Amino acid sequence: MKNKKTYYRYDSADYAALSKSDIPAALADTAGMRFDSAEDASVFFARELDYIKSQSYDVEYPELTALSIFPISSEVDPGAETITYYSYDKTGIAKLISNYATDLPRADVKGKPTTASIKSIGDSYGYSIQEMRASRMAGKSLDVRKGESARYQIDRLNNQIAWAGDEETGLVGVLSSANDIPLYTLPIGVNGSISWGDKTPTEIMADINGMQKQVAAATKNVERPDTLVLPSDVYIDISTRQIENTGYTVKRFIEENAPYLKDIIPASELQSDSPETNPYGASDGTGQNVALLFKNDARKLTIENPMPFYQYPVQPKGLEVVIPCEARTAGAIIYYPLSLLIAVGV
Repeated sequence: MKNKKTYYRYDSADYAALSKSDIPAALADTAGMRFDSAEDASVFFARELDYIKSQSYDVEYPELTALSIFPISSEVDPGAETITYYSYDKTGIAKLISNYATDLPRADVKGKPTTASIKSIGDSYGYSIQEMRASRMAGKSLDVRKGESARYQIDRLNNQIAWAGDEETGLVGVLSSANDIPLYTLPIGVNGSISWGDKTPTEIMADINGMQKQVAAATKNVERPDTLVLPSDVYIDISTRQIENTGYTVKRFIEENAPYLKDIIPASELQSDSPETNPYGASDGTGQNVALLFKNDARKLTIENPMPFYQYPVQPKGLEVVIPCEARTAGAIIYYPLSLLIAVGV
């Protein structure tokens, strides 16, 4: 984190916008402000705003899991309105050939084009003249939490779209029904339930192996998912539940015995009471937990954010200054849907 006492940078656009307004002059004329001129006031608050913006860019929100679990891409130009991509299936075979063979079999990929819209997400934050006046008189910085809140709200909506998409705009999320990711049907355990909370460690292991087998069968063992994302409550259960007389937790047992699996990750967005990110969830208690098995590889899927987060130059308005914020997203871009698998009911 930057040392505020030695922070002397400022954005020239912010300085220019402040200088053109009447706000710095009004602050400089206020008794006790300790400004030599309106220019001095403009520089001071341009530095304040630059510091706040820098902190807003730096802040991280670990609970917004889609932005940390999935590969993120910003390759598309922020000015684009759409992005066209292909979902692929590998086709063809190879065979043994003679030295002068000319009838080589053709290996290829079969692609289906999909066009996704790119949409803007926006909010803003600002400071009144009184807040600026009080900050200077008290010798305290402007409240950085306003900028962090603006960043959080944009990241929160980005995270929600990455998981569940947005029906109104047609943006697709990882769990959206329109993304062609197969579903895995969980078998009923000996206790009469498909929930992992009611299943034995052996049954849970069998479910995970069954999920891997389904992917292997659908792709002729080409796709090997390596990451399992679980609802937070399920993750806590398998991380703490001991397997009798072994000294192993269920999670450790899975990690040492599940083929190809490298990571098991918790995500509160997959819980049954999170319908804004889990399309199978419901706030009234009738929803279902969801597990996601996928290959963590940018060649398989990405969250496409052409403009992750941007803060525009300050805009003086009446007795306040406003900082508009924007991001642009196309949601989840899934190139190989068969490299993922969704299990409902864990």
